[in-house]
Amino acid sequence: MLFRPTVEADLDGFLPLLVPDPAGALTADTYLARLATGEYRPGRTWIAQDAPGAAPLALAVWWSGPGADRPGALDAVLVRDSVRSVAERTALAAELLTAAHAAYGHAPAHHLFLPEDWHDRPDVLAAVAWRREAAGRAGLTDALERLRHEWTPGAGLPAPSGRLRFRPEPDDEVFVDLFRRVLSDTLDATSRTAAAHLGTEAQARADVAFYRDGMPGDRGWWRTAHTPDGEPVGFTVPSRNSASPVVGYLGVLPEHRGRGHAEEILAETTRILAAEAAAEHVRADTDLANTPMAAAFGRLGYRTTARRLVLSAPPG
Repeated sequence: MLFRPTVEADLDGFLPLLVPDPAGALTADTYLARLATGEYRPGRTWIAQDAPGAAPLALAVWWSGPGADRPGALDAVLVRDSVRSVAERTALAAELLTAAHAAYGHAPAHHLFLPEDWHDRPDVLAAVAWRREAAGRAGLTDALERLRHEWTPGAGLPAPSGRLRFRPEPDDEVFVDLFRRVLSDTLDATSRTAAAHLGTEAQARADVAFYRDGMPGDRGWWRTAHTPDGEPVGFTVPSRNSASPVVGYLGVLPEHRGRGHAEEILAETTRILAAEAAAEHVRADTDLANTPMAAAFGRLGYRTTARRLVLSAPPG
């Protein structure tokens, strides 16, 4: 079996594999659109073939941010229908991911975008199971489930409460400090794990760099949040991806938690995106375990529309 990154000439051969299934929503049209933006690239799309020139039996597609020097996330793993055995399908996918990870020098997390009721649907459970087993064999053994929330104008725009003041802040170092401070006892598992591995300072700088350079949102949307007398309370980093405006990142400093400020900062984030991005919808993810933040989304009219299962390598 041959496992390799694609080249431009492979495109027509693997596009037929991009047919949505219950655990894989990537279509050929979406692939082509993201290929045009640079989010998908031939060298970060891999195929498995049983011989040179043969039709691909499996496909793996990694996403990268604009200008990123390495892939950021695995968006799709697909196997041709002719590989009917679950055991063969799993083994083929695992070998493909393992080969790519070895070439990359790291193992990007696999993000599966799933229906909100996926735990109750046998078809989705089956489609997730072989992918999860294959990802695990390739080193992605940690799992995190997240809720996908969506706001639309029909939910109404939250009015300012007057309890907080928001202002633009052009100095990235101010945001580095705020990111670092909110990492203390955060309920966000991804940030908590990354900070434990890298250290809070390095993680804060990585977060600022990602939202500034790796997302197409406007740096001018970022805001710091303060009490009326000027004491810092938190911040928001509204952004967008190639599909829609997104909440991005918001945080409340530890000494101000438990007072409803996260909801107020989320409301300001929504107002910014509605005004600056002319948002027809705003999307956001929260960890399943972060029930206070999920409740805040619900109170502001965000609906839970889907779930994201993130399979990642243990830190270290």
